[in-house]
Amino acid sequence: MTEASEFLTPEDQKFLLQLARRSIAHFLKTRQLLEIEVDNPRLKEKQGAFVTLKINGELRGCIGYPLPYKPLYQTIVEMAVAAATEDYRFPPVTEEEMQDLVIEISVLTLPRKVKSPEEVVVGRHGIIISKGYNKGLLLPQVPLEYGWDRETYLSHGCLKAGLPADEWKRGVNLEVFEAQVFSEQDSD
Repeated sequence: MTEASEFLTPEDQKFLLQLARRSIAHFLKTRQLLEIEVDNPRLKEKQGAFVTLKINGELRGCIGYPLPYKPLYQTIVEMAVAAATEDYRFPPVTEEEMQDLVIEISVLTLPRKVKSPEEVVVGRHGIIISKGYNKGLLLPQVPLEYGWDRETYLSHGCLKAGLPADEWKRGVNLEVFEAQVFSEQDSD
């Protein structure tokens, strides 16, 4: 997803958002993952992605694969269900909540290591901060939603990794990635 030609079309985005919603609804009714085949070669490419769920603008779940483990459409099916039922920060989503749920998808580029925190561009880069066994990821839209500057963003990345907030000043492994982010709210 480093070139514009590789970005998802509006039709692809709409399909993936509908797929995420169908996957959650199917799982809540059957406790089974939705099985589906797609013909679109772009959606069969392996790509990292996160599914974020919100209700009334508040986070309700967010889980994803930062790396391209599976075809994109399968990643969306699995991560939509995981965001709805496995995010440890929230109780599982209920069928009653489905009507209020707003789904957002972030399709990721491959992470790349950066030499210095100054290379992080707020609003463009997602970050992965790691040191030892600790690792934390923040999507590129997060600092924009909270009005964070670069230092605040890096500090929250450290906290997400279970590290002291200023650990990035002492040296961490810092990777950046970009994301194509789209939401059901965008198509309203």
